[in-house]
Amino acid sequence: MNLRVAILISGGGSNMVTLVDSMTGDHPARPCLVLSNNADAGGLAKAAARGIPTAVVDHRPFKGDRAAFEAELLAELDKAQPDIICLAGFMRVLTGDFVQRFEGQMLNIHPSLLPKYKGLHTHARAIEAGDAEHGCTVHLVTAALDDGPILGQARVAIEPGDTPDTLAARVLEQEHLLYPRVLLDFSRQTSGNANMPPA
Repeated sequence: MNLRVAILISGGGSNMVTLVDSMTGDHPARPCLVLSNNADAGGLAKAAARGIPTAVVDHRPFKGDRAAFEAELLAELDKAQPDIICLAGFMRVLTGDFVQRFEGQMLNIHPSLLPKYKGLHTHARAIEAGDAEHGCTVHLVTAALDDGPILGQARVAIEPGDTPDTLAARVLEQEHLLYPRVLLDFSRQTSGNANMPPA
């Protein structure tokens, strides 16, 4: 039986698309839901075009009540019963209680070589620091922001004259290669674990 993967997005969903398109053939996982906090997220139409169920939980009506927002997220996830959750450009910070609910089952991709540059504006920060290289990281999600065990990284050289935008574009190309590869490895490990916790 295939593992079920829910993917959380906030925008165009380019990483979501690479994940979805990778889950074919003998891949042990299949997408079961694309969930967004933004009804205008371009990724929702891309998911629907691929026949994947979608859902929206708009964070704005909750006015900072993260517990209530996350309760609605959980309601949608409970319907989908995912074995794995992939954060793919989901621009909301999740509470420790929510993360603990899916401990060991939730992956995230972050545009830096963690533990460097947690949070936002990672490309500008890497350039300003004079770093020779930059990149992206896939990690298990823990209660601490952009923390948790690292599952994979990809590196790019920072070139003379790079701007945050040019660097971001090259890092994104690596994200699209890295995230599907890590998900495949993680899915194979998970599907081989008879003691896999229920979603």
